[in-house]
Amino acid sequence: MDVRANFSMSFNLDKCIGCHTCSVSCKNIWTTRQGAEYMWWNNVETKPGTGYPVTWEDQERYRGGWEVNSSGALRLKLLKGPGKIRTLANIFFQPNLPTIDDYYEPFTFDYQNLFNAPAGDDQPVARPKSLITGEFMEKISLGPNWDDDMGGSPLYATNDPNMRNLSASQKECLTKFHKLFYFYVPRICNHCLNPGCVASCPSGALYKRGEDGIVLLDQDICRAWRFCVSACPYKKPYYNWANGKSEKCIFCYPRVETAQANACAHSCVGRIRTVGILLYDAERIEATAKLPDDRIVEGMRDIILDPKDPKVIEAARNAGMEDNWIKAAQNSPAYNLFKKWRISLPNHPEFRTLPMNFYIPPLSPILHQAKADRGGTFDPEADDFFNEIDKMRIPLKYLANLFAAGNEALVLESLRKQMAVRMYWRQKRFGDVGEGAVRSAMSQCGLSVQDAEDIYRINSIATYEERFVIPVTHRESKTISDPRNMYEKRGTVGFGTKKREFVGREW
Repeated sequence: MDVRANFSMSFNLDKCIGCHTCSVSCKNIWTTRQGAEYMWWNNVETKPGTGYPVTWEDQERYRGGWEVNSSGALRLKLLKGPGKIRTLANIFFQPNLPTIDDYYEPFTFDYQNLFNAPAGDDQPVARPKSLITGEFMEKISLGPNWDDDMGGSPLYATNDPNMRNLSASQKECLTKFHKLFYFYVPRICNHCLNPGCVASCPSGALYKRGEDGIVLLDQDICRAWRFCVSACPYKKPYYNWANGKSEKCIFCYPRVETAQANACAHSCVGRIRTVGILLYDAERIEATAKLPDDRIVEGMRDIILDPKDPKVIEAARNAGMEDNWIKAAQNSPAYNLFKKWRISLPNHPEFRTLPMNFYIPPLSPILHQAKADRGGTFDPEADDFFNEIDKMRIPLKYLANLFAAGNEALVLESLRKQMAVRMYWRQKRFGDVGEGAVRSAMSQCGLSVQDAEDIYRINSIATYEERFVIPVTHRESKTISDPRNMYEKRGTVGFGTKKREFVGREW
């Protein structure tokens, strides 16, 4: 057992209101320089929708992530050919890179014209101006969440790759008044266990920190091959056209090393985010990434270790992990949401990068019985107080394509548990659901009363310390700078074995 720790962020999509406070706080701290105008390390996109960059989930177009070939080996989709020849053959030709038109042309407005325009008969306007060319733009045609205010519009939603395999009637719901739906999905780098960006870099500029799992990019080594942009299926590395280097989300490591929450998570007004660490067995990464689509989420749950297991604790201490990290793992909201309660799910696990951020799928608008003859305006098909799960607006298949590699059973399990918690609290507060119905709902999905109390607390009224269980990094026992060169690093990332440094630090 090779125990390592990985930071993990969880998102409760029922609570996201799409305010973009997270995106703006991240932008203000990390990507305000020239060449980074179009970068949003944290972005929020509307679903159903095409996302940022456009249709990033379509790997037939972008060739990101991993695949299992006919001989059973795991290989990057991006590269073709055997061995190292694959990298050499593709190094000067990458037809699958997103262009600036797939993101958007960053712009500002000519605000000075509002004050300096000469007197005239017309009201002065602030024309859009490109931040790349400096020229005025005829019109703005795309943005980082362009379909934000048009959630559910057929123009964008029908081009969502997650709509595959939905029935005609389910797709029709996108345009039907009183039936359409949309929700928001915030995204940052997933700091995957099997990151395609790290494995693809010819220069060895990207690496995954052994002590906390954060994937970083060394710009002194980066040679702008942009393989990281192509190989990441989530499109979270970006290319800075001004300095010729790639950049990506760094999980706010200067903050989390001192036990402060990430800027995006700290600023979230909806408190939809929780941050914790997960302990995992690094020896099982390759086997997990090779699992079939319908078993890969369960494989990800299996690779996460129980932080209260004495054998895991012993192995973690032998690997050099401090006690405050083990204690943080035992109180981690990520562990409870993903493994203990099984209500959070990874985004597109079929990409096989083993992403370490997780999402609680939305429960759709909660519409209770309010028939017109009782003074209400909504007449649901079901007679129960809450709608039945399979009659909710958001099709299970859509959520399964987004969060469970098409496995609807996993999404159904999560939604049933969320509904059971809602019924428990409705009965506790108002007593109009029925004790029998609550007991039946909770027993069917295997929740105890304590589980219902704990799930409600972490998702509703948790304090800062409960939402962000971030241990201080013991830099006093670590080296300040990495003494190895890039070739030594390349042997220790991806599927490489963990090596003990001559100065005592482990990666």
